[in-house]
Amino acid sequence: MINGFISIDKPPFITAHDCVSKLRKLLKQKKIGHGGTLDPMATGVLPIAVGNATRLLRFLPAGKAYVAKIRFGLVTNTDDITGEVISDRPCPNLTLTEIQKFLSLFQGKITQRPPAFSAIQVNGKRLYDLARRGEITLDDVPMREVDITDIRVLNWAEEDYPELDVAIACGSGTYIRSIARDLGEKLGCGATLSGLRRTYSNGFDLNSSLSFEQIAELLRSGNFEVLAPDHGLHFLPMLFLDENATKRWCMGQVIAIKDVLAEGENILSQFVRMCDRNQNFLGVSEVIESGLQPIVVLNPIN
Repeated sequence: MINGFISIDKPPFITAHDCVSKLRKLLKQKKIGHGGTLDPMATGVLPIAVGNATRLLRFLPAGKAYVAKIRFGLVTNTDDITGEVISDRPCPNLTLTEIQKFLSLFQGKITQRPPAFSAIQVNGKRLYDLARRGEITLDDVPMREVDITDIRVLNWAEEDYPELDVAIACGSGTYIRSIARDLGEKLGCGATLSGLRRTYSNGFDLNSSLSFEQIAELLRSGNFEVLAPDHGLHFLPMLFLDENATKRWCMGQVIAIKDVLAEGENILSQFVRMCDRNQNFLGVSEVIESGLQPIVVLNPIN
C-alpha cells in the first residue's frame, strides 16, 4: 500500500472527486482523499492523501493562493465564465486606476456572499442543487467572514470587455468568484471570473505538483514516488522518542512530556509530529495535561 501525499495539478473542467477517482484507477488503491475542493473550471494545486496519510488531512495548514482573471462587463449566474449570462455591458473606457481604488476593500478580514452555485450546504442541501432547481437566489445565500491576506495586480488588458489578472492569497472558505462579482458591482459595470489557477494550497505548491499524464508516465517507468506523509506538516513541532517510548506511543499510550523534553522546555502547539530516534515519522500527538496523546499512529503495534 502506498502511504503519503500527492499534489495534483488539476486540469480544467473536472471535480476534486473526479481527481480522486482517476488516482484510484492509476494507483490501484481505494484509500485516497483530497484536501479541499476546487471549482471544476479552475486548475492548479489539489492536495491528495493516499493510504494512511488520509488520516493527516485535518492537520494540514490553512491558506491558499491563486492567480485569477476577472472579465468586466459580464455578469453570470455562477459568477464565472461557465454560467448563464445575466448582464452584458461592454466597458472599453474602464481604467486600471478606477479598479485600484476598490481593490483595498478586498483585503483583510471581509464579509462576502458565496456564489449561489457553490458546494456550501444549507439545511443539508448543496446550494448548487437548490440554485439549479430555482429554489434559491443569491440574496438567500448567507454571508461569511473570510481573510484575504494579499491581493495585487499582475496584468491589465484594455478591451471592450477588459480583463484583470490578480494574485490573491487568502484563508480557507474564500470564494474568488465572489471577489470578481463584488468588484464588478463596486465599479458599476459587473464582472465575472474568466480564469482561475491555484498556486498554493494547505502546504503544497505548483513546484511539487504533477499532472495525471506525468503520474502515469512515472508509474510506467517505475519512478513514481509520493510525498512524505508529513510533507504538509512542517509547521508542527517535531519530537523524538527513544526506542522504549516509540513502542509505547505506537501502542496508543500517552507519553509524559518530561520523558521527551529537557527541563524548562515547553510545547506551545496543540499538536506535534512524533518521530523515532532515527527521525522516522510516526504520527501526530495532541498535547494534553498528562502528556502526549497519540491521535494518528501511522504504524500501530498490535
